[in-house]
Amino acid sequence: MTFDLVAHDPHTKARAGVVHTAHGAIETPIFMPVGTAGTVKAVQQRDLVNDVQAQIILGNTYHLYLRPGLEVLRAAGGLHKFNGWDRPILTDSGGYQVYSLSGTRKIKEEGVKFRSHIDGSSHLFSPEGVMDIQRTIGADIIMAFDECTPWPCEYDYASRSLDMTHRWLKRCIAQFDSTEGHYGYDQTLFPIVQGSTFKDLRIKSAEFVAEQGREGNAIGGLSVGEPAEQMYEMTELVCDILPKDKPRYLMGVGTPANILENIALGVDMFDCVMPTRNARNGMLFTTQGIINITNKKWQLDFEPIDATLGGYVSTFYSRSYVRHLFQSQEMLGPQIASIHNLSFYLWLVRQAREQIVAGTFREWKEKMVKQVMTRL
Repeated sequence: MTFDLVAHDPHTKARAGVVHTAHGAIETPIFMPVGTAGTVKAVQQRDLVNDVQAQIILGNTYHLYLRPGLEVLRAAGGLHKFNGWDRPILTDSGGYQVYSLSGTRKIKEEGVKFRSHIDGSSHLFSPEGVMDIQRTIGADIIMAFDECTPWPCEYDYASRSLDMTHRWLKRCIAQFDSTEGHYGYDQTLFPIVQGSTFKDLRIKSAEFVAEQGREGNAIGGLSVGEPAEQMYEMTELVCDILPKDKPRYLMGVGTPANILENIALGVDMFDCVMPTRNARNGMLFTTQGIINITNKKWQLDFEPIDATLGGYVSTFYSRSYVRHLFQSQEMLGPQIASIHNLSFYLWLVRQAREQIVAGTFREWKEKMVKQVMTRL
């Protein structure tokens, strides 16, 4: 994997680039739709390409390992062949899912023992094992196995966890570098910076990760409940340390405002379940602000969801009709909303890229942060 920097905004730390992978190029800044179990919920691959214009999607190691399982994925020729997505894929290592299973897992130096949420069966995720699993899944970009600490978090716990995450990273690198991909193309490994919201730990972790010299780096353990101001403070601190010639991926972020503010701090890649999860509850992100489509005020609004956005779904269906679908609990409602929200997120990062290239990002960002978070 290689990364070319195309432009820097003169007034912020925002930058535009291109990530080159075996399954195609990714223009940054980029938002990556989350396809946890091998599918972006309620969205067909055709819609991801045509309406959403997604350049890369995510899969999740924990979920794919449990179902459909490695035997099926290996027989299919990897996740790309299994789900029919021929563009880049990134896989999360499963660390966050293990973190969220706090009642049914034990973290030790060896790795994490946990019970499946499906059938209660017992499993072990080790750094070496997670590398092998992600090799079998076949993602273009795979993540190191780490512990995502909760927030708030005691300093001593965060410090011990960070040291273990760093030891795990060395094991991940050793295993990754001593193995080959299964399907005839290159994969790349991103380390993850941790350290909760403690400055000294974040600095320590960012410096350690930078020393590993991988093709890209990630920032984890944010957007887990901490105030947005702390997220931005930690992100800026880390971005100033991580290599400028490598892509930076802020994991699990976030709202449209979060994305714009973090682009300004030097982040290149984002993912979050928010656009699809909120879509299923009737929240639509638009170029003018946020719509709760279940509200009665939209009952007689026959305008398109978002005429400015473009794309089939956002311009074909009226707000009134989509509200009717939600009121009637028709599955088409969440499907339309999911495609629309993802289209908006990809539109937003494309606009950001254009403004960075033009050198007008800061002024545009200040206006858009307010606009896209306004409740309509």
